[in-house]
This record gives sequence, C-alpha cells and structure tokens, in this order.
Amino acid sequence: MTEKLRRSALYMPGTNIRALEKARTLKADAILMDLEDSVLPVEKETARKNISRAIAEGGYGEREMIIRINPLDSEWGGADLEMAVASSANAVLLPKVESAHDIETLARAIESGSENDKTIWLMVETARALLDLDQLASTSPLVDCLVLGLEDLAMQTRIPSTPDRIGMLPCLTHAVLVARANGIDVLDGVCTDINHTAEYLLQCQQSRDLGFDGKTLIHPNQIRVANSLFSPDEEAIDLAKRLIINFETARSEGKGVTVVDGKLVEHLHVLEARRIMAMAKAIRKRNN
Repeated sequence: MTEKLRRSALYMPGTNIRALEKARTLKADAILMDLEDSVLPVEKETARKNISRAIAEGGYGEREMIIRINPLDSEWGGADLEMAVASSANAVLLPKVESAHDIETLARAIESGSENDKTIWLMVETARALLDLDQLASTSPLVDCLVLGLEDLAMQTRIPSTPDRIGMLPCLTHAVLVARANGIDVLDGVCTDINHTAEYLLQCQQSRDLGFDGKTLIHPNQIRVANSLFSPDEEAIDLAKRLIINFETARSEGKGVTVVDGKLVEHLHVLEARRIMAMAKAIRKRNN
C-alpha cells in the first residue's frame, strides 16, 4: 500500500518567482501554484509563464505540484488549461466548480494532451457545489482530491467565520463523507489569520478529528503544525503494529477477531492500521 501525503498544501502565487523557488526547499507535501485568486488580471499571463518555467526546471522532489487554473469559462481559462495540461504538474485544481461539464472538459484535455498521469482536484467553494458534491466527485475517475474554499463559501452562505467554525461543521462533515464515499482525499480550507497561532492550531486539530487528510495553507510558517497534526503519532503507530500482529496471529489460528487493549479487533480495524503504517512509512521516506 502506498499512502499519498497531503498533510500540507501550500498556495504559491504564480507572480511570486521567489516563492516558487523557495517552495523547492519547504517541507509542504503539495505546492498549489496559483493562477486564480492571488493573481491580478493584468498579471495572469506573467503568472502562467512563471509557473510553466518553474515546473519545467524541476527541483521539487516528491512534493505534489498542482496548478490552480482560472474558471474554464473565464477569459484566461483556455490558456491556463493548455499550459497546465502540457506541464508535468501532478494535478490541475479546478476552482469554483459547479458543473460536471467543466470536469469532463478538463478530463478530456488531460487524457488527450498530458504526457504524465495527471489528476483533477476540485475546489469546493459554493453552496451549489456542496449540494451536488457527490455527483461532481464521481464525474471522472481522474478526480482525486477535494479542496474546500471556506472564505468564498462563508460569504455566499452568510455563515459567520468563528474560531470554532460551528456554522461550517455540516459543510465540513459533508465534504469528508463525499470524499470517503468516492475513495478520494479531502483538504480543509485555509486559515487566513496567520498571526493567531492558537486559532490555526484549533482549526488543524478540528479538521484532523473530522477526518480530513490535510489542510491548505497560505504561509510557510503553517507547514510544521499541519505536518505534525495530520501525521500518526508514536502511540498510534505502536497500536497499529500491535493490531496487525495480533490479528494475523488470530487468523493463523482460524479466528476472525482478536482483542487488543481490551477492545475487539476485526478486519476493518486492521485495514485502518495498515493505512496508518503505510502513512508512517511514507513520512519516514520523505524525511530521509
């Protein structure tokens, strides 16, 4: 089993050449090279060229490289799509997705024009996208990850942005359920207040406990906490090891269940234990 690491996904504006270079040394699992919200209309072409050049030059190691394009129906969408598909990026992030047609268009472009195994990430930032999310996520087998855009969603739904995000909990849980039902990953939205460490820590803990695979970030200072909190700790790894060993022993004795630390262990628990061990292995490899 190979576990993808998506604990931290850092947005990088396509206009910031220094940031694109610095990303090669950061410990983020994924770099989201942005052509959309962080780029002014007059700078779209420059950003496109910067990202294309940065990816072509390489040096990003095992980090996933994702290009967030502009909406396909915008004046920049066509050129963004052409560049992103031709690049060696790992995925294309489609913003403000609401239409299965746009996903199908992107999938056809990737299948016909990409030379590597590129996937599709979907930006979920509208009420309509949330309501139709299961349909959208299952549109194409290339859809690999959901990314929440909670700032846009909060403005559209008029749900207040509170530190505990209580109003957003149904949206967050729904996104996780859709991701798991479709066998794909899901990343929490950004925390915009980079100076309030306590608020950011609370968000990371909350999204981890809700079942997210990681968090999208807007500043390099946020990487360490995300990587730590979305990684299994030593206690979880130790338990996973013991679950696997005890279950395998029980199975060799013709038993379908076993008991670890006073709790019944079945096959489903072992599947999760194997996922944790695969993730721990991937983290060790990344850190070496």
